[in-house]
Amino acid sequence: MQISEKTLKTLEFDKIRAMLAACAPTEGAREQATSLTPSADVAEVLRRLRHTSDAKRLIEAKGMPSFGNVKDMSKILERAKLGAILTTRELLDVANLLRTTRSLLEYIRTNKLFETSLDEIFANLTPQRQVEEHITSAILAEDQIADNASPQLSDIRRKIRAANNKIKDLLSKYTGGAYSKYLQENIVTQRSGRYVIPVKIECKNDIKGLIHDTSASGATIFVEPYDVVEANNELRELESAEVHEIERILASLSSEVDGISEFIRQNYRNITELAFIFACGELSFRMKGIAPAISEEKSIFLRRARHPLIDKDKVVPVDIEIGRGRDTLIITGPNTGGKTVSLKTLGLLTLMAQAGLHIPVDESSEICVFDNVLADIGDEQSIEQSLSTFSAHMVNIVSMIKQITDRSLVLFDEIGVGTDPIEGAALAVAIIEAVRVKGAICAATTHYAELKAYALETEGVDNASCEFDIETLRPTYRLIIGTPGKSNAFAISEKLGLPAEIIERAKRLVSPDSRRFENVIEKLECSRIEMERDREEIARMRAEYEKFKAEAEKKLMERQKQAEAELERARARARAMVESARASSDFIFARLEKAKKEYESERSGQALERARQEIKAHLRAAADKYDPVDKPDDEDYRLPRPLGKGDLVYLRNLGSSGRVVELPDKSGSVMVEVGTARIRTNIKNLKLIEEGDDISSGQDMRQPQTGGHNPNLPREFSPEIDLRGMTGEEAWCVVDRYIDEAIMFGVGSVRLIHGKGTGALKNALWRFLRGDKRVANFRLGTYGEGDSGVTVLELK
Repeated sequence: MQISEKTLKTLEFDKIRAMLAACAPTEGAREQATSLTPSADVAEVLRRLRHTSDAKRLIEAKGMPSFGNVKDMSKILERAKLGAILTTRELLDVANLLRTTRSLLEYIRTNKLFETSLDEIFANLTPQRQVEEHITSAILAEDQIADNASPQLSDIRRKIRAANNKIKDLLSKYTGGAYSKYLQENIVTQRSGRYVIPVKIECKNDIKGLIHDTSASGATIFVEPYDVVEANNELRELESAEVHEIERILASLSSEVDGISEFIRQNYRNITELAFIFACGELSFRMKGIAPAISEEKSIFLRRARHPLIDKDKVVPVDIEIGRGRDTLIITGPNTGGKTVSLKTLGLLTLMAQAGLHIPVDESSEICVFDNVLADIGDEQSIEQSLSTFSAHMVNIVSMIKQITDRSLVLFDEIGVGTDPIEGAALAVAIIEAVRVKGAICAATTHYAELKAYALETEGVDNASCEFDIETLRPTYRLIIGTPGKSNAFAISEKLGLPAEIIERAKRLVSPDSRRFENVIEKLECSRIEMERDREEIARMRAEYEKFKAEAEKKLMERQKQAEAELERARARARAMVESARASSDFIFARLEKAKKEYESERSGQALERARQEIKAHLRAAADKYDPVDKPDDEDYRLPRPLGKGDLVYLRNLGSSGRVVELPDKSGSVMVEVGTARIRTNIKNLKLIEEGDDISSGQDMRQPQTGGHNPNLPREFSPEIDLRGMTGEEAWCVVDRYIDEAIMFGVGSVRLIHGKGTGALKNALWRFLRGDKRVANFRLGTYGEGDSGVTVLELK
């Protein structure tokens, strides 16, 4: 069943169409926008919403694609099919469509970030680069054909230029020679496409030629001298040949267009569809809309719904909920309080969602698909048809009741108004009951107390009220579900200046039952407002707490990451040093093996073996110090008591001691101060240090370490070492360890004192240094550094 155009106009869907058309980049897309209708098919609604969402994602990621304002090709293609020669304007329009086709394919293929439901439409675009280039290279503008459009045209235009120059040369003797005295002006002009000169009327016999025109005053005649007639004739023939060649070129291009007419039609359809979908995405951006969830149940839940036609800086969001046990909503409240706007918001957003448009609501909103939306809103009084307000409403309602199904949304504004209040209220209740019997979802606005009572007493019918500020006597336009509203007629009349005695008299005329009912509603409203204020205050405090918590957790995580990064950098440096030492040892071992073969004595072999063992021990110590193993030696250890602030603990994975500065949390994470650094670790990694405890590492851990200096390193480091008197092998064993210590202390440059002598010790050291990856470069000392008796090392 199709939703009537009358309902679409009543709910102002035609204005949404106009907003969508304003976003459309092509004429075809604008036509689709102005004829858009909601769909009652769930699959179609989901497909449209998915298209809109994907277009919005693409606009957000890549911007709006260019659609080149392509035009409808149907008439152009029909003319080409009949063999007509297309105009330059029509051919340029075809080229524009082909260029846009290529541009859209580049848009979707370049920097493709994600798959979309629009990929299939893009894939149906078929570029025709050859025809596009033929047109654009031949036609430079609507009134300009390129010289290179064909070899023949190029040759003709070359001859035309030569003929023009020839004629101007022939006429130059008249404008610049003895004949110039017979001319009115020394110029060359044209009449009827032929070159002529302006001759004074009294000198017409002095220049022989053909007269083509006379000036308005009669003082000048325009003469084509006989000696340029032949040249002018030649020029006219060339110009005629040019026209025929251009027609031939346009005919050839028209034939090419006819040959790809089906591709052009398909491309136009796909471009128009994409342009319309991207217009839907652009509209979503403008009204800050989202795709609501589509519910399979008959229910609507709109969270912070905004009417899209009201200024977004002034509109008041409302929450609307119908369905899931409540099929009818009775909206009450004062005049100008927002009842009709709430009703229209419900109807209009439903129509927009079913048309595939995003709606201005919050993320948690959902809506169902109706097969029909029926609305009786506004005063449709007609003098021509002799219909009063009540009669006009009834005519419309009668028509609506005939169309209602169990999948309809029915909206009544001021139902039963315009007649006797008692009869009108009874009629309103009966109409609503008839709608409910048919299983439709219904929302109605009213001032009748009988309808408020009906909603309170009837299961499945709920009250809603448009909030009214008693203190300012102004509506807030908020819709409150579950509470009936007061009309506040007395309060509004008093504010508008009605005398107090009239208002008091009116209050006395109200029946006691009605007064009691209104008083109950007023008390409920006051209680609700107070609860609402308390809830808002709680929500504000909770938001502040969540913000503070998030900021604190963020800072904590940042500090923890910094500590972990610093620790990892230190370990990486240590590993690099150990790798360097290993590389050096490999080189040393090779040298030792070679030396061992050269020395046959048993004593030399023993000395070399001792050197080998010392080097291995050195490497093991370095690896243990600078690449500690995270596994604790005693995995079964349990703390003898709960930790307290200030407790001295041993960090098993670092081999360091520290003090507890923050107690463990639920996950067992605890903050420990080690020297000047604070480290977060798991409680399982800690050993409690009591007075007199002896840690297995051999270090006294009862006092935490301060500073980053390794206790196993010497307290002072000399930037030079004296190697004089040692052999090359002995000196290198000492230098190898010395370089490691220099790197550990962060020293960048050291001096090796080897003396001048024969240079043997220096040469042996330099052989080792050339293969050492720890050394950036080395050189002999300069004056003041020890000259050639010293080698200066620059370490990495």
